[in-house]
This record gives sequence, structure tokens and C-alpha cells, in this order.
Amino acid sequence: MLAGNPDCPVSNVTFEPGCRNNWHTHQGGQILLCLSGRGWYQEEGKPARELHPGDVVDIPADVKHWHGAAKDSWFEHIAIAVRPDKGICTWMEPVSDEQYNALEKD
Repeated sequence: MLAGNPDCPVSNVTFEPGCRNNWHTHQGGQILLCLSGRGWYQEEGKPARELHPGDVVDIPADVKHWHGAAKDSWFEHIAIAVRPDKGICTWMEPVSDEQYNALEKD
């Protein structure tokens, strides 16, 4: 669901267990407000961060990252596009099963 206005696009995003998006960047940045379930956020070259309700993720502009649900949990967050006039999103390659499955073993 997309709400707000063109100056501040806001989406309510729900991931089913095991679902994650592809690696991507936001030209203006993004803010995630975690609402329910358990999920993951990872920036390229850094360890993944486990997410829980109440967590906030401030994603800088042009940082390659992905986010999604844990294998055993639904996950819901609000996504706020920062400076959308710079561009919304550039989608890239999928997060591999090998990368994703290693998270639950760490």
C-alpha cells in the first residue's frame, strides 16, 4: 500500500516467511519502521541485522541493501522514501538462497 504524497511516499510492506526482496538502492535513501514479526536487513559488505517490532533502519542514499522476513516469521514494516525527487529505487540481483540460509545459522 502506497500512501502519503509525492514528496513523502510511504508504503506498508508485509513479507511472508522466507520472503525477501532483491538487492537494491534508493537514490535519496529510505527509512524502515518495523511493525511486527521478525526480519532481516543487510547492507552490502556488512553483517545482516535481525529486525524486531520497534526497530528503525535509516538507509543512506545509494547504499546497496536488501530486507525481508525470517524463514519462520511474517514480517511487516513501513517504508518511507527519503528525497524521492532524486529517484525511488534501483533493483539489482536476488539475494541468493546460500546468503539467506546462512543467516539462521549465525
